[in-house]
Amino acid sequence: MPPLPLTGRELTIDNVIEVARGRRAVGLDPDAVERMRASRAVIERLVAEGATVYGVTTGFGDLADVRIEPEQTEELQRNLVRSHAAGVGDPLPDEVVRAMLVLRANTLAVGLSGVRVEVAELLVAMLNAAVHPVVPSRGSLGASGDLAPLAHLALVLIGEGEATVDGAGPGSGSKALARAGLGPLTLGAKEGLALLNGTQLMAGLGALAHHDALRLALTADVIGAMSLEAMLGTGAAFAEQLIGARPHAGQVASARHLRSLLAGSEIGASHAASDHRVQDAYSLRCMPQVHGAARDALGELERVLAVEINSATDNPLVFPSGEVISGGNFHGEPLALALDYATLAVAELASISERRTARLVDAHLSGLPAFLAENPGVESGLMIAHYTAAALVNELQTLAHPSSVDSIPTSANQEDHVSMGATSALHLREAIDRAEQVLAIEALCAAQGLDFRAPLRPGTGVARAHALVRAQVPHLAADRSPTPDIGTIRELIHAGDLLAHA
Repeated sequence: MPPLPLTGRELTIDNVIEVARGRRAVGLDPDAVERMRASRAVIERLVAEGATVYGVTTGFGDLADVRIEPEQTEELQRNLVRSHAAGVGDPLPDEVVRAMLVLRANTLAVGLSGVRVEVAELLVAMLNAAVHPVVPSRGSLGASGDLAPLAHLALVLIGEGEATVDGAGPGSGSKALARAGLGPLTLGAKEGLALLNGTQLMAGLGALAHHDALRLALTADVIGAMSLEAMLGTGAAFAEQLIGARPHAGQVASARHLRSLLAGSEIGASHAASDHRVQDAYSLRCMPQVHGAARDALGELERVLAVEINSATDNPLVFPSGEVISGGNFHGEPLALALDYATLAVAELASISERRTARLVDAHLSGLPAFLAENPGVESGLMIAHYTAAALVNELQTLAHPSSVDSIPTSANQEDHVSMGATSALHLREAIDRAEQVLAIEALCAAQGLDFRAPLRPGTGVARAHALVRAQVPHLAADRSPTPDIGTIRELIHAGDLLAHA
């Protein structure tokens, strides 16, 4: 695959995934290079003229009225990076750091940040050489952007901080650069500020999470269809004409997917003429409505990310006219709201899944052996697997509390409203992890239920999903620890295998 050209205008979520997880190489687009040079020329002219420009010839935040002399420029930018590297907590995974690096380089490529081309070139070189700064996961308020995480990223550019190189380390930032054949930069006017201001942690986490959450929403249809078949449910509620009477895009797509999964079902045909159940419970009947609403919520996150990852999010911005304008493009509110909305959607996918699992293990509701055991009473079957799903859903309900509704003023009340979008993004990532495990438990139970319906075969898509589960996890013929089985199926879900084979 050829290197991805960073234009500042055309990056997609899929591109971020390619670079973050697929280690695709990147490069700077020539037009972007010219825009950066023009923007830098404005900054150098203003410094030479002694103009008063925030963050260039002044201090930062509440210290914006402190004048900085030209001979203090390098010290100002270096001190900014050092002082703002105040993060705590577990380091972010390499894939998140790579997403931050490519997004940081792309926002500089917009050409409104006033930095030298060499700054973006070093970010690109670090990506291509797998030099990954060690970035603590906590410390961002989501305005003035992701200051602390981005400061830890920037420390390595000046030969400080810690980094890994191609998986080895961590070690000092200067040694990491040297090992990759790279050298540190001495930051000029505005360059430290341009590296720190921005939403690249929120957006990077958001891009990765969107990819995983959308895959989970699609996989929920597959697992839900397995449960429907195992419990002799009806697909009548997914009829095209019924769904078309309320044509939300996600609902239409989910219903179409479910109809495809159930096509050719011997199980469905075996009770099609029966009046054993006029209507299924909501957790089965309303899958298109719930799964579809989750798809639509993730569509909103995709829309916001598409704008954010191709935007200039630092402050001030430097325009071709020579104007330098201070503003608030670093404020993460658009992302924070969309990320919180996505977390609610993921929590709901898990919530309805747990309800289906509860029905599967309840012999009074499912028509299957109690707790899906071969010998109920002597064996507990998958009783406690459902307990685990319930515990995970409780945790998800806590994670789904929106972080964006809170704001704690900082910087002597200069920054008196913040988005808390970084917390939103971290919670979304955690929510996806928990929801994948809830869906894995449902898949484990649904596969066991389908076993009891043999020799009748489910729909073609359901049968393929069932076969994949059984290729990895054997039928529960006698009690064993469900934990390894849950983990195995969770990996199938996370990798997209269960979706791809359905």
